[in-house]
Amino acid sequence: MSKPTFSSPDLTTFCRLDSLDLTCIGQHITGHKAILECQPNTADDWCRRCGGHGIVRDSVVRRLAHEPFGHRPTTLHIRLRRYKCVECGRVWRQNTTAAAPPRAKISRTGLDWALRALVIDHDTVSVIARKLAVAWHTANSAILAQGHRLLIDDPARFDGVSVIGVDEHVWRHTRRGDKYVTVIIDLTPISQEAGPARLLDMVPGRSKQVFKQWLKARPKDWRDGIDVVAMDGFSGFKTASVEELPEAVEVMDPFHVVKLAGDALDEVRRRIQQETTGHRGRATDPLYRARRTLHTGADLLTAKQHERIVSLFADANFTAVEVTWAVYQDIVSAYRTNDGNEGKKLRQSVIDDLTTNLPTGLVELKRLGRTLKRRAADVLAFFSRPGTSNGPTEAINGRLEHLRGSALGVRQPHALHREMSARVRRLQTGSTLSITMSRIHPSTMWPNRRSLLK
Repeated sequence: MSKPTFSSPDLTTFCRLDSLDLTCIGQHITGHKAILECQPNTADDWCRRCGGHGIVRDSVVRRLAHEPFGHRPTTLHIRLRRYKCVECGRVWRQNTTAAAPPRAKISRTGLDWALRALVIDHDTVSVIARKLAVAWHTANSAILAQGHRLLIDDPARFDGVSVIGVDEHVWRHTRRGDKYVTVIIDLTPISQEAGPARLLDMVPGRSKQVFKQWLKARPKDWRDGIDVVAMDGFSGFKTASVEELPEAVEVMDPFHVVKLAGDALDEVRRRIQQETTGHRGRATDPLYRARRTLHTGADLLTAKQHERIVSLFADANFTAVEVTWAVYQDIVSAYRTNDGNEGKKLRQSVIDDLTTNLPTGLVELKRLGRTLKRRAADVLAFFSRPGTSNGPTEAINGRLEHLRGSALGVRQPHALHREMSARVRRLQTGSTLSITMSRIHPSTMWPNRRSLLK
């Protein structure tokens, strides 16, 4: 490793004032804050009205909150010259738009620091305001405006999109009840293994019309370039996609298919719990104790979990749970195969079993079968387009949930939610919530479990 080359200390460079076209000429540091006296590097002594030369009249100080250094809030005192035109008499002050927009209270580098603190360091708006030594509303308004300029107003953010995901996100605990927004994600980098997914937009509301209007607002060339739309089981998103993107393929992603099967397993477990014991699950009840083990892949069970499952299904009263559990395992196994054709055949056979001669007592499986049969084309489409999953969408929703909690006290959740969400669209968002395409996991403990459906 080569030895670093040292230069003379330079407060202007250290505090990143050179990027603001400023030079530090003095400092005043106390135990609670630091004040840096600065001056602009550009003279700006020509009149913009008549082109005449200006003479120095006096000077004023513009105060800007800057990014903090250490534990001290840092404030810039920018000493500006005021000029008077010798031709027309116009008076103006030096231009400092490189340091901050007109009437702004925070410098540009201070705003960049605030965005990183909110999104990456997970600081709340109140903490950021305290570190900048400004009011909460000052910090919040400046952060929203900066996010809007950098991300939402970016004309290239819709370029190169061919695979999108759509899902809803709920804003809870508002004064008028729950509020929903429709989340649109660019899954193109995931499908091409070129990078993480990114957030495209968030639209207030959750309905067919909301998604349809958003698609109609996009240029026709952009809509024609969409090949795949990943979504959950909501029929409104499906209908809007069919009407506005007729050439695209709708894919019901694995995350929501497995979730539907898991919900059916939980529902039958609760129903049998009530029928056999007459009360909700308690810590000593076998079904309640196995509630999480039932959602574990059969080949991933530990010896203790295996014994628990065997003893649970030894009770004839729990046959409905065993059958639903077998279907759940088959659905998970289909997504874990590397062979798309094999996974597609297994998924088709599960749909056929759930919609043909199913015992009347399995009401949860009947409901699941109707849903999968109605969306069979979308469910099976995944195996021809592996990697198309709304898992990254759910991951981004988790980021949004945290960001929303970082802005307590805001009165307009939809507006803030849309603005704040755009800040995370380029961040790494692993697909940990999606079903991974790994080796198939055939069950060796219950090799004939599918025969339970007959």
